[in-house]
Amino acid sequence: MRANFRMQRLFIESPLHAGARHETTREQFNYLVNVLRFDEGSALLVFNGRDGEWRAEFTMPSRKQAVLVATEQTRPQPEPSDLVYLFAPLKAGRLDYLVQKAVEMGAGVLQPVMTQHVQGKLGNLERVRANVIEAAEQCGVLGIPAVEPPRKLEELVTTWPRDRRIIFCDEGNEGQNPLPILKGITERRLALLIGPEGGFSEAERTLLRSLDFVTAIPLGPRILRADTAAVAAMAVIQAAVGDWR
Repeated sequence: MRANFRMQRLFIESPLHAGARHETTREQFNYLVNVLRFDEGSALLVFNGRDGEWRAEFTMPSRKQAVLVATEQTRPQPEPSDLVYLFAPLKAGRLDYLVQKAVEMGAGVLQPVMTQHVQGKLGNLERVRANVIEAAEQCGVLGIPAVEPPRKLEELVTTWPRDRRIIFCDEGNEGQNPLPILKGITERRLALLIGPEGGFSEAERTLLRSLDFVTAIPLGPRILRADTAAVAAMAVIQAAVGDWR
């Protein structure tokens, strides 16, 4: 069932079922009352990443309190995405974009990876999570990807589960077309690894290419910025071996 983009959507933490009541936070109250100008009886869609999407009625028991009452489920909760998104943090504005697009494109887990040439910092995971929620609200996504703490690349691959293949975008790959390589992948549990703005170091490329659970792919004849490469790679993987098939 497709999302209804004509109604306002709001992420909440509370459990959802018929008759469930959610008292808005201060930020939600300000947004609904002062920004959107909601009145008593206004309707919106709410979701929590667990119980599907619900139509809810906006009520104001007092001038400083608002309560959302779930009335009917509009979409059931889908199966969570199994695609793990491994990315080197970028500078702030581009990192926000990268995270938002990963949510839109169907990432199930966001795992920051610290590489030798990484230029961005990831000091606040709550900012990343806020971007995840905002993207889900805007794009009709019901599953909220988990945001994991950063890990160093070498440590990550040392402890990586061997039944999940990592597809890494290798800017040094001599080929141009990723599709023949992707068509040869038979595993269903996948991860996508995107490097930093400065690219992977030669030592990192050598390490990744030495691992039998890692597949290197090119991304065409042009040099792409890291955030552009992330979107392009997600699209081609979802189309070739993901949930677009």
